[in-house]
Amino acid sequence: MNNRFFIIVLASVAVFFGVFFATKHKSSNGSGGASTTQTSNHVEGENKAGVVLIEYGDYQCPACKAYYPVVKQVVEKHKANIKFQFKNLPLVQIHKHAFEGARAAEAAAKQGKFWEMHDLLYENQDTWTAPTDPVSVLESFAGRLGLNVAQFKTDYASSAVNDVINADYQEATKIGANSTPTFVLNGKKLEQNPNSADAFEKLITDAIAAAQKK
Repeated sequence: MNNRFFIIVLASVAVFFGVFFATKHKSSNGSGGASTTQTSNHVEGENKAGVVLIEYGDYQCPACKAYYPVVKQVVEKHKANIKFQFKNLPLVQIHKHAFEGARAAEAAAKQGKFWEMHDLLYENQDTWTAPTDPVSVLESFAGRLGLNVAQFKTDYASSAVNDVINADYQEATKIGANSTPTFVLNGKKLEQNPNSADAFEKLITDAIAAAQKK
């Protein structure tokens, strides 16, 4: 990925998300109490070196889309030594379809196709976020992935999927996540995200090297 383009994109959105995330989160079911539901558990990698990278992301977030190919490349390159986990942090106050995107990914997960839907959502962000109601586009994605579309529709609308997303969101707020994407490396939230693909690569290789010395 062109590093210059990557830096320009991030610079254009970083301030925006930092300012507006402070608005109160409202989930689609309107519940406000503490959740007892388990968070999502979408992981990749063999983790031989014991390095864990977590991303709290929003499928409608332009910055998340900019990071997506970089994270994918780094995880693929180092999957033997790291574990990568994606969790939901839909910024519904500024991204009106963020929760729908998270629902689609979690519904696809019910049929073993989380990562495939995750990738489709980022690669086609402009397509599914443009309509007033993105549901028909998201259902077409399910069909493209070979999912049982009827089951996808049921899971998409379920309280179980809704609760998992809310559980992820609540976990994110507890660690002080105030923008997307928020990355956590080996249990420590990054206060500043890498500003280029090379910087992200170095972050991970340094963490692997440090872990292997222990």
